[in-house]
Amino acid sequence: MPESIRAIFSALSPVDWIIVIVYLLLSLGIGVYFTKRASKSMADYFVSGRNLPWWIIGTSMVATTFAADTPLVVTGWVRTDGIWKNWFWWNYLFSHVIIIFVFSRLWRRAEVITENELIELRYGGKPAAFLRGFKAFYFSTLFNFIVMGWVISAMAKVLKVFFGFETTFAVILCIGIAFFYTMMSGLWGVALTDFFQYFVALIGTTVFAYVVVNSPVVGGFDGFLEKINGVQSHLSFFMTPSSGVPVSKGFWSSSFFVFLVYVTVIWWSSHNSDGSGYFIQRMCAAKNERHAVLGTAWFSLNHYVIRFWPWVLVAVFSLIVYPTAERAGGDQEAMYVVVIRDFLGPGLKGLLFVAFLAAFMSTITTQLNWGASYLMNDVYKRFVNKSANESHYIFVSRLFTLILTLLAGYFAFHIKNIGNAWIFLWAMSAGIGLVLILRWFWWRINAWSEISALGASLLTISLLTLYTKFKGIPLEFSHQIIVVPISIVIWLVVTFLTKPESEGTLLKFYKKIRPWGWWSPIAKMNPDIERTSFIPIVINILLGVSFIFFAMIGIGKLLLGTPYIGAFMILISICSGILIYINTRKA
Repeated sequence: MPESIRAIFSALSPVDWIIVIVYLLLSLGIGVYFTKRASKSMADYFVSGRNLPWWIIGTSMVATTFAADTPLVVTGWVRTDGIWKNWFWWNYLFSHVIIIFVFSRLWRRAEVITENELIELRYGGKPAAFLRGFKAFYFSTLFNFIVMGWVISAMAKVLKVFFGFETTFAVILCIGIAFFYTMMSGLWGVALTDFFQYFVALIGTTVFAYVVVNSPVVGGFDGFLEKINGVQSHLSFFMTPSSGVPVSKGFWSSSFFVFLVYVTVIWWSSHNSDGSGYFIQRMCAAKNERHAVLGTAWFSLNHYVIRFWPWVLVAVFSLIVYPTAERAGGDQEAMYVVVIRDFLGPGLKGLLFVAFLAAFMSTITTQLNWGASYLMNDVYKRFVNKSANESHYIFVSRLFTLILTLLAGYFAFHIKNIGNAWIFLWAMSAGIGLVLILRWFWWRINAWSEISALGASLLTISLLTLYTKFKGIPLEFSHQIIVVPISIVIWLVVTFLTKPESEGTLLKFYKKIRPWGWWSPIAKMNPDIERTSFIPIVINILLGVSFIFFAMIGIGKLLLGTPYIGAFMILISICSGILIYINTRKA
């Protein structure tokens, strides 16, 4: 047996390999089982025949965001900047709560296969057709390649620490697993396997956190709580003008400025302000509006409250035991995997390896299925071949899956820091979020509003990238935030310089969606269409933010040594949840 192969098998015990093989066989079995059902039609392949229950929808959503990269990025941020840096994604709790009470209903009413299909329901004419095709191609290729690239890159880091693989081999292995599984089963298999994979990953990372914080290396949990005093600068949940990089050294480069942007700008300015591709795909796959709402709520509870803190505990433990990242070749993100390798024995090491496999597979398969849905439904079927049979479309969908997989592997070679890739990806479409929200609420938004917003974002970030390279300086977050105001000004001017959508297009959208907001000219033509009051929804949104925020921070306070504050915050969260329940029962 070659020495390299021997090293691979010796990295895990026989017990660990049994766990890995059983997991892979179960995942493959689910994919095979749903192959026939997924092959019936495009609706079955991409939105599961619109028949998914809320518990599958929500778990599939959170499994997709629980990728192999996520614990690594959280670890890197905690080790470098501190816990507060996670506001880069915590801030989305505002938009996710709005999605629960507003957009989940609207997307389910739209009855589309992809979010881009909505474009030709909301807008009309050649601008709408162009926008649909361009967004589908852009988000399914370049945008999606970056996402899949960093997910594969993260899994490659895991494999390299576990087995000592070269990155090339690790990437090829990851690609092979993802392609075969996704090609077979469509969203049916992806969503059902997500359910299984999420709980495997959650249990694995929770057990891991429990083991390390109770390790004798830190003197058990009591010792862990004592030793975190030495890393207090990394445990701040919020930034003040004097913490982190202080304002006194320059407001625009300070940690406080970054924190303010995270909390006040990112959640409404990004491309996923009214959902995102794979979220929308699952909301559209729900049995009805109620299941879409409950599924999104279940996702938010898991995403922010349940799964996060085990990662932080391991990150803090790694900082106590390994203040530098020398054991990972200077890679702060990979220190999470170093702790697995150094502190877990047989059985547990296999469970954590499977947890990473589950996290990787649930995300990459979703991205592949979602990207293929765009290329098929919004490009190929819309512009290339409109009249083929369903079996032809499914065959081409699988072909698109193969192409996306290969290109994602290429991008994985070029992503070194996953956290930076997250931030750059946001900047690529940072100016379009407000348009995506307002298209549901304001009749005056037209196709040119979206075209100009996306075009301005892409042009601005491209010019900033060229400028910083010419100057020989790094592309900082303070540069990227410029995208937002420039894009808003441009799309507002374009909106008022161009004509509104035709009366017929707006009427069709209004009748189907029954939107809230500023639709007076259209509403007057349809007095028989009743729209419910938006005020109770606003109240529930505020209570929802309170419920998630205080639960999330409260649990963190409990685990990191301030139990009284934590318990009080959790009490506020529970009260907020009770009020939401009372309000929804009345409605």
